[in-house]
This record gives sequence, C-alpha cells and structure tokens, in this order.
Amino acid sequence: MAYQCELGNGQHLFLDQSGTQTLVMLSSSGGGQQQQATQSIQTGSWTTDPEVFRVANGVIVKLKTAQGEYFVQIQGSSIGVLSSVPALDNAQQIQMQQLDSPSQMPPMMSPIEPMQPMQPMKPMQMGNMQMSLKPMAMKMGDMSMQMGVPTAPPAPPATRQFCSQCGVAVQSADRFCSSCGHQLDT
Repeated sequence: MAYQCELGNGQHLFLDQSGTQTLVMLSSSGGGQQQQATQSIQTGSWTTDPEVFRVANGVIVKLKTAQGEYFVQIQGSSIGVLSSVPALDNAQQIQMQQLDSPSQMPPMMSPIEPMQPMQPMKPMQMGNMQMSLKPMAMKMGDMSMQMGVPTAPPAPPATRQFCSQCGVAVQSADRFCSSCGHQLDT
C-alpha cells in the first residue's frame, strides 16, 4: 500500500510498505530545483493506515505495525526514526491519500553526475589584440606583455677592483696600478 500527502512549500511525502520494510520518501521541488530524501525502515507489516501530524519543528509519521508503533520525524529534508513517543496532543493531522499502486510514487532520483574539469582557456583575439592564459600574455600590435614566464637571471653586477696599495680603482685587465705602480694580483 502506498500513500502520499502534501506538506506545503513544494514538499510531498510518500509512504510505501513492501513486506516488512517501510519506505519514506520526501520530494521537494521549487525554483527550478528538485530534491529527494529516502529512508527505508524495518517496521514490520502495517496494522492500520499511516498517520501524519504537523508539529512545531516539522512532521511526524505514526506507523502502527505488528511489532509496535514507530514514529518517523521529518525536519526540512532529513528523515529519522524517533526513539521515544512524541507529544501529538496539539499536532495538526494531515490527510493522507492512498495511491492505487506504488508505481504512482515518483521514481527515485539518480545522483547528479560530477562536474567535468574546465577545459583550458583558448587564446582570445579581438582585432589586433591577443590574450592567452598559460603563460599569461597579451599582445597588441608590436607590444607584448607576459607574466609568470621565467626569464634569464640578471647578469651579476661588475665588481669594481681597487689597488691594494693606494686604493685607486683599477681595471680587471690591469697588471699594475696606474697611480702607484704596484703589481696587482690577478
């Protein structure tokens, strides 16, 4: 036996019993999106029709079975079995509609396929301007700019040499100081 009810805000509750299993399915749709939460619970065979109650923090489903009473709480899109009997004194009962067959229940949604990685960006061209990502570069006419491209390390600065005798600057090719005539180390 399958049952359904509308909970409001685009949510529908579906209940189905198959053997000793109870299937609780919550379907939500709105704003171009669709969600589904499903829980299968080992309850045993139902002895009466299920009852649904709106409470302050969601919805309670009451199932009377050959093994006892079960209470299922629905909050937002989560479904869980309660371990204790909830207070239903001030709860509003929601009418359930029996479905002719379980085939009237919505089909189980298949998981969303994972997103594929983005393809590398192709170079852009607008008129005589070109841009590419790897390496980041921009060319416009005969001007170009690149970022992230390794360049040759700068040449080390020329070291200046001095005469160890008088301190006058000398060239690296000099063998003698032009000021004092001291023989330079090579």
